[in-house]
Order: sequence, then structure tokens, then C-alpha cells
Amino acid sequence: MKHLIDIKDLSVEEIDELIEVAKDIIKNPDKYSKKCEGKILATLFFEPSTRTRLSFESAMLRLGGNVLGFSEANSSSTAKGESVSDTIRVVGEYSDIIVMRHPKEGAPVVAAEKSIVPIINAGDGGHNHPTQTLTDLLTIKCEKGRFDNLTIGLCGDLKFGRTVHSLISAMVRYPKVKFILISPEELKIPSYIKKEVLDKNKIEYIETQNIEEYMNKLDILYMTRVQKERFFNEADYIRLKDSYILDEEKIINSKKDLCIMHPLPRVNEISVKIDNNPKACYFKQAKYGKFIRMALILKLLEEC
Repeated sequence: MKHLIDIKDLSVEEIDELIEVAKDIIKNPDKYSKKCEGKILATLFFEPSTRTRLSFESAMLRLGGNVLGFSEANSSSTAKGESVSDTIRVVGEYSDIIVMRHPKEGAPVVAAEKSIVPIINAGDGGHNHPTQTLTDLLTIKCEKGRFDNLTIGLCGDLKFGRTVHSLISAMVRYPKVKFILISPEELKIPSYIKKEVLDKNKIEYIETQNIEEYMNKLDILYMTRVQKERFFNEADYIRLKDSYILDEEKIINSKKDLCIMHPLPRVNEISVKIDNNPKACYFKQAKYGKFIRMALILKLLEEC
């Protein structure tokens, strides 16, 4: 594995290996504290990010390495018209590994073709977000103890939600996984995901607009925000942004061990009153993100 652009770049065995390394990091942090001493991670974020960027920076620092980069396109030479290819070629001379987020789908593929160092896709438009998926997988493994025989509810923006698309692509490789796809008509899962991923793998799924209808069946509820930045029409965003607000009443009939996840940032789709509920796993999820990214950096730099 030289780059990570799409979660499908990883085999089930490679995912399992990364998860085991992450779990070992959680148990034995001192063992890994100098693994990347002398190495430099470059963070090229052409689109805003808090958790993903900072978790990568924290991951590299926890491994004993160093970090350089920028957090918005306007602070880079992109503002002067420099191409992604040229940026990658130059930054590759200054670093050992590059993490990149870009608003254009496919930009990390171009970067990987030109880079002399490993590229990690930290999100490209509404397409892919593989390291969030690895975060989600580690969360599921640690909180549920398995990947098979799970009913997963995906709720909110399923059209533009790259975290949803990547998670579906990862989970269809495990047996007896079912999906409940909860969204307004305008934000339904794209037809290509249904055809090329769900139908192709003969995965059972139900589409609904009612979040409470199947609540008692769910092992995992994955909430997402309606993403203002993906809308061309602000009126459509305003109309749809509060389609689903998860509160205590809506989870009354849920399973005792329901795991509520969210890739964050949250706007108001989960009531803050749920935060202290033992079913709420989204802040744990953010913590797990650091550990799986540490494991991924080690893997790509061949330090484990």
C-alpha cells in the first residue's frame, strides 16, 4: 500500500491489520512514541477542517514526528493559480507523507499520480473520506466487537455525505450487514451507490423518511449533518437542514446497546441532551480517529 485514496484500496485483511495496530497503540502508547522520529507529515487542506486535520497532526506528533502545511486554499500558492500537481511535487520534497483534503472529486488521484511520497485522501468533495471510514470501523469494532450481523441506520444527507458512501463500501464486505437509509427524498443515497455497491453485493437495505420507524432494529445509528457547502441553492439548504433532529424521545424504543455515531461537526441534528447517554459514541469516535490515523501513518511509512 503506497497511498490511501479510497477505502476500497484496502483489503479486509489490511483493514483488520490497521485496526489491530490501532488497538495496540491504545493499550501501549509509549511503544509507538518515537516510531516516526525524524519524519515529516504535510497537511494540505484546500477545504476547511477541524477534526481531520488536527487528528492527523496529533497522530504524527504522538508518533514523535513533525508537521507542516496549510489549513485553507487561500493561504497556499493555489490562490496564485498553482496546480495540484505542482503543489504535490514541491511539498513531496519537504515531507515524507502528505495528507490532502480538496473540494474537487478525484483531486487526490491526480496527486497520487504525481507524488513521490505517500498520499492520504482526507476527503475529496462529496466522494470519499477513507480515513473517516477507518475511524468509523475502529469505533464499531471497539464498541460492538464485530463487523458482521449488524443493522446500520444511516440518517440525514445521504446524497452528498462522503462518509456515508465510504462506510457503505467498507461494510458490504462483511456478512449479514443490513442498512436502513433514512433521508428526505432530495438527499437519498445516489443511484450509483445502490447499483454498484449495495445491489452488486446483494446487500439488504430499506429506504425510508421516518427515523423512528426502524429505531428498534438498529445496532448502529449513523447521523450526518445536511452540508450547506454542497448546496447550490441556499433556499434548499434552509428547507432541508432540520429534516432530522435526534432527541431522547426518538431513541426510547432503541436497543440498549445502540451505538449512535456522527462524523462531526454536529450542527443541531443530535440534541446535546443525548451527549451523556451511554448510547452516544460520537465523541469516542473522534478519539478513535487519532489512533487509526497513527496506525495508517505507520503502515504507509513502513514503520510497522
